[in-house]
Amino acid sequence: MSKKQQTSFRDLINGETPVLIDFFATWCGPCHAYSPILQQLKSDEGDDLRLVKIDVDQNEAICQKLGVTAMPTTMIFQRGELKYRAAGVQSLGTLKAELDKLRA
Repeated sequence: MSKKQQTSFRDLINGETPVLIDFFATWCGPCHAYSPILQQLKSDEGDDLRLVKIDVDQNEAICQKLGVTAMPTTMIFQRGELKYRAAGVQSLGTLKAELDKLRA
């Protein structure tokens, strides 16, 4: 990974706004099932959430650095800190509850 990519990833996760990162693969069935859940979450949260999708096959270095081995993997960062991490499809309710914790 180039220095520019590392800096931009760091910049991406350092904000006050929570950043949900969906690590997915185009060939992954559960990833396709998860996409509408994430879109609904983004629709519900609006500007209170940044949603970023990272294709694991095109971003192997960052996946290796973060230890992503299962798809989909969801991570939520805020102020540069990992606040939530889970492998597999998460429910809309679970994701909203995790975001609510960050606002508490």
